[in-house]
Formats: sequence, C-alpha cells, structure tokens
Amino acid sequence: MRILVADDDPVVREVVRRYLERDGLEVIETADGPATAEVLARNDIDLAVLDVMMPQPDGIELTRAVRSGPNPGTPIILLTALGDEDDRVIGLQAGADDYLTKPFSPRELALRVASVLRRANPAVTGDQVLRSGSVEVRRAARVVTVDGAPVDLTAREFDLLVFLLSNQRRVFSRDELLAQVWGWSFGDQSTVTVHIKRLRAKLGAAHRIDTVWGRGYAWGRSDSEEDGRAD
Repeated sequence: MRILVADDDPVVREVVRRYLERDGLEVIETADGPATAEVLARNDIDLAVLDVMMPQPDGIELTRAVRSGPNPGTPIILLTALGDEDDRVIGLQAGADDYLTKPFSPRELALRVASVLRRANPAVTGDQVLRSGSVEVRRAARVVTVDGAPVDLTAREFDLLVFLLSNQRRVFSRDELLAQVWGWSFGDQSTVTVHIKRLRAKLGAAHRIDTVWGRGYAWGRSDSEEDGRAD
C-alpha cells in the first residue's frame, strides 16, 4: 500500500519513511501544502499522514479539502505540535481519522497507520449487511446509505457506526469505544466525542446514537427513561 507522508521537517519524513517501509509500505514524501494537495488530487494513495503546521495549505485545510472532495474516504492521520485539546479537536472535526502529538514515537505512528489501514480494508467474507431503521451498512463494500442515499464516512466513522450497530442497545463508555474501535488502551476521550458528533451530523435524523448520562453512548437506547438521552 502507498502512504503519503507530508511534513516540512525532512528528519521527520526520513524517520517515518524508514519505519513504514519496514512494514512493507510504499512511501511518498512531500514538504509543503501545494505538493501535498497535488498528490492527494491524484488519488493514488491509501492513507495520508499530514503535518498540521505545514506551509499553506496546512494539514487542517488539506483534510477539509479531502473530506469535501471526490475521495472523502481517504484515511488521514494528523501530526501536530499543538498540545492543547481544542487544537486536537479542530483536527478531528475537520475529518481526521487519527492524530499524534509531536514529539511522537515513529513506531507508534507505524502501528497507528497499520490499524487504520486494517480497518479501512477489512478481510470480510461476503457483504454482511447491518440495518437499523433507514440506515443500511454493507461491511465488505464499506458503503453506508440512509433511505437509499449514500453517506460518505471516514474510516473511523465507519468503524464506529459498525461497532454500535453490531452492539445495539448496549452502552459503551468513551474509554471502551477507544479500546474497541480505535484499539487504544489509553487516549484523549474527546476523540470519541468528536467522532460521535460527526457521525450524528452525517446520518441526520436517521441516527439513533443516544448519550446515556454518566455512562457513555449506545445505538437505540432512546426508549430507556431511566438513562435519558441527549443529542
């Protein structure tokens, strides 16, 4: 598989490239926004690693461009030197599937890349279909429709939806969702919060993702008076 690594620091690009190539991945490197945008426009990559602070357009702008473009499902991992939670949330709201804060472990990035690729290209036999109301998910094809109309989701949004639909009416805390969907034993819980908000917005009135106060999220718990619900 082909991975785009976009960062204006040549040392970062070299180290990341060596780790990814050890995993048998082909790496394309870019050092600024215009060159990165050109590679993204060609649609010949399987995943993009984008530096948030790259010369304009930066990683956030490029992420937004991908999500609103002809190939919105391209997996994206952001690299950011910004440690503030609000800055990380901005990246997730833009559509990033994952992020790492600099300085980071190159091996951890390689593991994150492998995880996102694995979830974006699952080995599913047959095209298992999940349905709830007007929402239909075809797992192998990674296609989501609402009332027959396609809905474009990122890799993580798709994984989150599949997990909730596969475990309807069960409540999961944000830590549990980080472990089950992201494969993280620890992490920023706002990652889950932002993805839930994005998923609700994309599914619109068809979503049945309930907030169970003090416990977490569930698909289809709106009839539970004791737990309550919030949109």
